[in-house]
Amino acid sequence: MTLYNLGSINIDHLYQVDHFVRPGETLSSTDYQTVLGGKGANQSIALARAGAEVRHLGALGQQDDWALAQLQEAGVNTDHITLLNQASGHAIIQLTTAAENAIILYPGANHCVTDAHLQQALATAGSGDWLLMQNETNGLEAAVAQARKQGLTLAFNPAPMDVQRVRPLLGQIDWLIVNEIEAMDLTETRTVAAAEAALVKTYPQLHILLTLGKAGVVYLHQNLRDSVAAHSVEAVDTTAAGDTFIGYALSALATGQSPKQAMALGTAAAAICVTRLGASSSIPTLAETQAFISKNAHSPKDGDPA
Repeated sequence: MTLYNLGSINIDHLYQVDHFVRPGETLSSTDYQTVLGGKGANQSIALARAGAEVRHLGALGQQDDWALAQLQEAGVNTDHITLLNQASGHAIIQLTTAAENAIILYPGANHCVTDAHLQQALATAGSGDWLLMQNETNGLEAAVAQARKQGLTLAFNPAPMDVQRVRPLLGQIDWLIVNEIEAMDLTETRTVAAAEAALVKTYPQLHILLTLGKAGVVYLHQNLRDSVAAHSVEAVDTTAAGDTFIGYALSALATGQSPKQAMALGTAAAAICVTRLGASSSIPTLAETQAFISKNAHSPKDGDPA
């Protein structure tokens, strides 16, 4: 069983600041790092560290080929990442002392994936394999069509949310992973409860993982609703928490674990992630996550998985 991930690869420029820069303000940063990021790369690394066999599909500027080595070191297959003679996707991230972040994203090479590339990458995939996608690359429609033709299970994390682009794909998706803001935007509702009801009614075939920050995560499917609380930890950087949750949860689901088990694993991994600075560098190993679960088996939960 293989998880294919059509996802972004970004070079993250991380600036630590006392507060988000205001219009007209020049603000000094107290620290700066350049690190591998992008929702796609983060989720691939999370999948790999959770023990999944993951093949990343995407594109990267050839000047940033060092990112391939980092993905490979994490256990990600990079055979289907194309190196291009143009700028990589990148993000300018402001991180405050309160562990909040503000991000400016430039898509770059992430929007240069061709249909031929996707067809070749998915040529040997089949029933039992999964395709994961986010909304930071082009090629989603072609990937969905190819994956459906070959019997893959499709999971979609439509972030950043673009309602007009996302809605036409939802009828062909098996698993939808969204946070509370994305769910309300997608359903044009003003409360999480209303968003839950609208998603279940409008897309009855979907299995939905709805992350709720400090309130944990909810699984929805038709008349089923289950939830897992989050862990109480001292967060320093939430940048890759949602991606960590997704990678760990999908790895569990793909191996036949229940949604409850998948949510529990994902929330534990995300809890570790938020206690560390950086994006991909903050994603824990499976051994670390299992140790965290054992240590906190009887502890109250109340943290931030996404």
